[in-house]
Amino acid sequence: QVHLMESGGGSVQAGGSLRLLCNSENTASSNSMGWFRQTLVNEREGVAAIDSYGYAYYTDSVKGRFTISKDSSKTTLYLQMDDLKPEDTGRYFCAAATDGRIRGRAALLSAQYNYWGQGTQVTVSS
Repeated sequence: QVHLMESGGGSVQAGGSLRLLCNSENTASSNSMGWFRQTLVNEREGVAAIDSYGYAYYTDSVKGRFTISKDSSKTTLYLQMDDLKPEDTGRYFCAAATDGRIRGRAALLSAQYNYWGQGTQVTVSS
């Protein structure tokens, strides 16, 4: 059983920064992990992910502003969010995929993941 818990959300003004954390239990280094966000009007979308081979991928709207990383013990997943914009507002979820290996941008697809955290809210005001 995998347990994921997010923290680090909050309210900031446009141009500000936040760092999200996801503490995980029972995940392996070969598991793809990612950050997804959901808004009231949009389905859950992949924001950033690290595939099973350790490569990072981003949705186009956050490239150059967000950075995903894992700590050396592979138990904490981070999302550094800089130059935040109002359209980044949403609930951010951490996810882990334990069924097989995921390569490439497929790691940004929510259907690939079988474990999810409860989410943390990010609100960016203009």
